[in-house]
Amino acid sequence: MTLLSVDSLSVRLRTRPVLSDVSFSVGPRECVGLIGPNGAGKTTLLRAILGLVPHSGHSSLAALPPRDRGRAAAWMPQARDIAWPVSVETLVALGRTPHLSGLQGISAADRAHVDAALDTMGLDALRHRTATRLSGGEQAMVLIARALAQDTPLLMADEPIAGLDPANQISTMEVFAGLAKEGRAVIVSIHDLGLAARHCTRLILLGDGGIAADGPPDAVLTPDNLARIFHVSAHYAHTPQGPVFQPLEVTR
Repeated sequence: MTLLSVDSLSVRLRTRPVLSDVSFSVGPRECVGLIGPNGAGKTTLLRAILGLVPHSGHSSLAALPPRDRGRAAAWMPQARDIAWPVSVETLVALGRTPHLSGLQGISAADRAHVDAALDTMGLDALRHRTATRLSGGEQAMVLIARALAQDTPLLMADEPIAGLDPANQISTMEVFAGLAKEGRAVIVSIHDLGLAARHCTRLILLGDGGIAADGPPDAVLTPDNLARIFHVSAHYAHTPQGPVFQPLEVTR
């Protein structure tokens, strides 16, 4: 079963080519880390997959009507804009919007999804707080909870752990890995290669306008790929808690 199919996708922003001929598919039980240096096109690729930027080629999500797309995939963009001073609970409940019809209100089943998302992200004590008055890290956690409440087969998140403290970075990646183990799929853009190596089942490395490598973490985070795409060397080791990956120095 395939939850996302991308075929020969290319993107030009103004006159500049950003991505060329990108193809891959994602199925259940995959936690896919989208990695690459700054400017490699990670955000652009995620937005193109969702049909949010002009592109050529095919994305199975972009081809869907908006409501169907919202039921197929939850999206957490890099920008953490919360426009209204609503409660945390209300904001997370907005994740149920694609599942509602017309003027239909939130049902008991919808509220159960909201409660579960708040609990998963450790936000139950904040449910009645005004979201705009939270710290930046807390707001990020609330927006992740909103995506979880959407309860879709696929979750796509663009740098969701940026700015979080180490404990919340780890716990968030554990949540994503857990979703994959339950049978869903996650695509997460991430700069922390150590957390990507530990928690993702698969890494897609972007570089030079396309996919430079795609596979299990230890097959992608090779010395050659690190030097060629990231221009760094690194230490990589296996521990009882999982792989440890630490960049050491710039090689260019």
